[in-house]
Amino acid sequence: MNAPMLPPTPPLAPHLNSRFWPWLARVILRLSGWRLLGELPNLPKLILIGAPHSSYWDGVWGLVMKVALGVDISIMIKREVLNGPFGIILRPLGMIGIDRRAAANVPAQMVQRFAERERMWLGITPEGTRKPVRRWKQGFLRIAHGANVPIQTLFLDYPTKTFTLGPLVHASGDVDADMPTIRALFKPYRGKHRNTE
Repeated sequence: MNAPMLPPTPPLAPHLNSRFWPWLARVILRLSGWRLLGELPNLPKLILIGAPHSSYWDGVWGLVMKVALGVDISIMIKREVLNGPFGIILRPLGMIGIDRRAAANVPAQMVQRFAERERMWLGITPEGTRKPVRRWKQGFLRIAHGANVPIQTLFLDYPTKTFTLGPLVHASGDVDADMPTIRALFKPYRGKHRNTE
């Protein structure tokens, strides 16, 4: 059984220290039909934003894809998920539990994490929930600007079973100007239950 064609892991990206799990994840992708289109940037630090996020399956396929690539991507998720039985599995895979009641302090914490590490890729779902939202969370822009790291766009499309790497964008510090420009990039793609509002 051949593994799906995936872009090579860039030398500067943070790598997973395993051969077995990436191999198994590639087998799962082959069986499922999911693919990744585009090239990963050769950068030691970035924020990766994925949308539309409309199903728990987004997290499942995203996790399989990240492991298959062999890239160590830290993922911000609800703290409640890690407090449950899945926490034993998810914490070693780079999941960072976020208390949404203290969301105002999260950007500063993530900026500090970036400052302390030589390599760090941080994955965020900017919608912040699986439900339709009129406004995206601004935290990813604040983190990117504060840590001076680029934002890698990642488009989910269920009809074609693809993750597509879009353009790298840079936060200017003006959230009101940056948000609509970035959000517009996601409109052509459809999640499991909806597209980007």
